[in-house]
Amino acid sequence: MAFGMPQVESQAVSALTIHGGRIDAAAARYPDAPRPWLDLSTGINPNGYDSAALMTADAYALPSPSRLVALEEAAAAAFGMTCGAIAALPGTEIGLRLLATMDLPRPARVVAPSYGSHAAALPDATSVACDALADADWRSALLANPNNPDGRLVAPETLLALARSRAGDAWLVIDEAFADCVAGTSVLPLLHADDRVLVFRSFGKFYGLAGVRLGFVCGPEAIVARYRERLGSWPVSSAAIELGIAAYRDIAWQDATRRDLVTAASALDAVLRRHRLVPQGDCPLFRLIATPAAPTLFKRLAAAGILTRPFDYAPDWLRIGLPDDADALARLDRALGGG
Repeated sequence: MAFGMPQVESQAVSALTIHGGRIDAAAARYPDAPRPWLDLSTGINPNGYDSAALMTADAYALPSPSRLVALEEAAAAAFGMTCGAIAALPGTEIGLRLLATMDLPRPARVVAPSYGSHAAALPDATSVACDALADADWRSALLANPNNPDGRLVAPETLLALARSRAGDAWLVIDEAFADCVAGTSVLPLLHADDRVLVFRSFGKFYGLAGVRLGFVCGPEAIVARYRERLGSWPVSSAAIELGIAAYRDIAWQDATRRDLVTAASALDAVLRRHRLVPQGDCPLFRLIATPAAPTLFKRLAAAGILTRPFDYAPDWLRIGLPDDADALARLDRALGGG
């Protein structure tokens, strides 16, 4: 089905263009939408890891230092790290915000489009397109790989070659929030001890437990130690520690989930194409579509109780996350068809 040209009502979606997951704001703007809402506005795995490990966490005691070490070791093994240091964070958002305190050399560049928090992390940085980064003037650069919202994926060998081509004290910072989803996309297994590369990893996206607020910073010991110093003795909760240990040690779940995500993304692609929408991106947790009808399509889906992710800086874009099962996919299919 083809969609008509949009009648843009910017105020109707302005609160929903900051980030995904704002079901409360969507429900307030569309009070007649059917319940329950289907949230496709995030890039979070809708079939995440079993949270039963929460039951093993002692909420009455301070987090155990030895269990924190066990968490970081389990994560480093899952990431394929062979050198460097790792520190747990209460979510990668905090780690990115602390970049401004790390005295990275200037000038700085932020690859765009990407996360809005990247610009906030290096507020004096100028933006640059990914394919122009190699020729740009920078001594610190920040990008996401795989990228959000377009799912662009750059080979890790390409990124390492770029980092190593910069003389002196230049730093490349890579946000690998979605790297767990596609094997072979991380630079961490390829790093040398002297590489000036800092990597952030997220727990909530692939494992589907975003509310746990767990992430990691990985890189040379000197800069990771500065993160530890700023975060103090108990950077993450006991619940986050126990969930993380269980999930990062569960190789069978990780392998099966990567396969399942590819299958689910292919099914979503088929539905989108059936409605003459071209899916973009190499990250299986979401797809980006570009169409002049995006604002109208957003409103149609919201009226059907389905939240997607619009963008104020790109009104022709809409990001659509994975439905959690066949029934949810069929509901999206019907809504796209106007039913």
